[in-house]
Amino acid sequence: MIKLGVNIDHVATLRQARREQEPDPVAAAILCEKAGAHSIVCHLREDRRHINDSDVRALRKKIKTRLNLEMSINKNIVDIACRIKPDQCTLVPERRQELTTEGGLDVIRYFKRVKEAGDRLQKRGITVSLFIDPDKKQIARTRDTGISMIELHTGRYAGCSSARTAQHQLKIIKDMTQHALDLGLTVNAGHGLNYSNTSAISRIKGIEELNIGHAIISRAVFVGIKQAVQDMLKIIGTKK
Repeated sequence: MIKLGVNIDHVATLRQARREQEPDPVAAAILCEKAGAHSIVCHLREDRRHINDSDVRALRKKIKTRLNLEMSINKNIVDIACRIKPDQCTLVPERRQELTTEGGLDVIRYFKRVKEAGDRLQKRGITVSLFIDPDKKQIARTRDTGISMIELHTGRYAGCSSARTAQHQLKIIKDMTQHALDLGLTVNAGHGLNYSNTSAISRIKGIEELNIGHAIISRAVFVGIKQAVQDMLKIIGTKK
């Protein structure tokens, strides 16, 4: 059964737009869990543009599923993660100017720093995943870090403007999923997935979890979080 991780960053984005206390991302996370989400995802950015340190501490205390903290390999952020001890840390690239994560982490270029961050987190008993592009070289280098989980970046697939290019990108994700499995890695996927394009990804054999945020929070504006989460669970074939 494929699992669903719900990213609640954009609940915090709405809160930060007015620098108020509402809406509370922790309350949103609890509703997501009650609706059937298997994990809660949040990204503690260096600029704290949405999720902040107190959010992560509160999430660690209150959620009952798994807390997956997306984060850069910045030492200060790694220090925070080691103190709070989420169930999982997903290491991602981060640029201050970007609106959202633009691509996968370059494990080849930043191998030493990635390995150091991964080693520190794993010594604290935290599961570590690397958010990478569906690329053989990046997958192989991930295994060399001693990290055994990846999240394949599905942004190119999600951003396709034609069915033909979407099928091409889908095949790449399928092939790279199998390649990673052959190397003994656990495979998750996410980025840009919505209510129109997720079904095909969810049918790829070997992917364990899909992490989806913006689409679910956007839909929740109209139908509520419970319905938005359950609608996505139906798409991926998981019943509450």
